[in-house]
Parts: sequence; structure tokens; C-alpha cells
Amino acid sequence: GPLERRRCRYLHTGRACCQMVEVLLAALILVCSSVSGGSAGGYTGLPALGGIYYYHYGGAYSGFSGADGERAQQLDQRFHLLKLPIARAAMTVGGWLLVFPCVLTLVGVLQVPWHFPAWLLIECTLDIMISVGTVPALYYFFHSLLRVYNSSVCKEREQLYQSKGYQGFWCSLHGAEIAAGLLGCVAAMAYLLSAGLAVREYRTVHEQKQKPVQL
Repeated sequence: GPLERRRCRYLHTGRACCQMVEVLLAALILVCSSVSGGSAGGYTGLPALGGIYYYHYGGAYSGFSGADGERAQQLDQRFHLLKLPIARAAMTVGGWLLVFPCVLTLVGVLQVPWHFPAWLLIECTLDIMISVGTVPALYYFFHSLLRVYNSSVCKEREQLYQSKGYQGFWCSLHGAEIAAGLLGCVAAMAYLLSAGLAVREYRTVHEQKQKPVQL
């Protein structure tokens, strides 16, 4: 009926489209964060070594022998433990950013802003808080990663692999981590846009509710 059509019509609004973009960005951030802390040694899948499957089953240590092999495994584990809290924190943030716009979309479909216009101001405030909070979150993310890459564990690990002719274990940010940061910046701008659209929707709803009184 008319109610169902109004609910479906919300999915074609600018606010709903912006919220869908936020869901997509959050999902990509979640994926990039999981890649950052996914493998025990931070291995990025070199074609010459046969990929991640080869690495996880010990093939990446085929060039080592004796104490060097044991040392490589120890350094990999320590390096992984240093990066794990950062990756988990990023995944947690990505998970919350994935849930939040889904809830807002559901609220919009159920026409809550029409019955309770003040919700749009609350939504605007939350969007601004998330957008502003993304800046220190990104700073903490990259600062923590750079601290890990500048650690003695990472430097020793890099030198050990290079001494055996292995490439790809450099102490620097890799593609997934850079992508997570860029996606975070785009998400911050999307939430600012969403806040502006919420304010505009509040004005529209307020004006429409005032029309019957004027008549």
C-alpha cells in the first residue's frame, strides 16, 4: 500500500544512497584491516614463493636451515603479535562503521524521522562526531603501524629475509594499510555529507508538518 511505497521510496533518497556508500566503505576497511593482521608473518604473497598457501605451510622457510629457520619463525611471530592489536582495533572500528549506517537505513525505511523529526538532529550530531573522530583514529592507526615497522623486531626480520634473497618483507606500509587509510578519509567526507543531508531533511519534514497548521 501507500506505506510500503513510502518506505521503499526512502531507498532512492540522497541520505539512503550516502548510507549505502558508508556501508561499502566500512566493509572495505574491514577487509583491508583483516589483511593487515591476517597472516602470521605479514607475508604478502610473492609469486616466486607460490602465494600465501605456500607460506603458511612452511615453504617460505625453505631457504633457511637450522638456527636461521627458527629465528625467522620467532621474528615472524613477534612481528605478528606487534601488529595484531592494531589490526583488531581497525577491524573493530570497521565493524561499528558497518553496523551504524545499516541501523540508520532501517530507521529511515521505518519512517522514524517523519514521526520524530528530532532524530535527524541526533543523526546529524552522530555523523559529525564520527567524521571528526576519524582524524585521530587514522593518526593512531598509522602512528602505531610506523612504530611497529621501526621496531628492532621488524628491522632484524627484514635483514634476515634479505640475507636469504627473499623480497617483500620490508619495514614499510603495504597496500592494504594505505588503502584502509584512504578509505577512512573518504568515509569521513561521506559522514559529513550525510550530516548535511540530515539537516536538510529535518527542515523539509518540519516545513511539511507545519503546512496543515497554516491551512
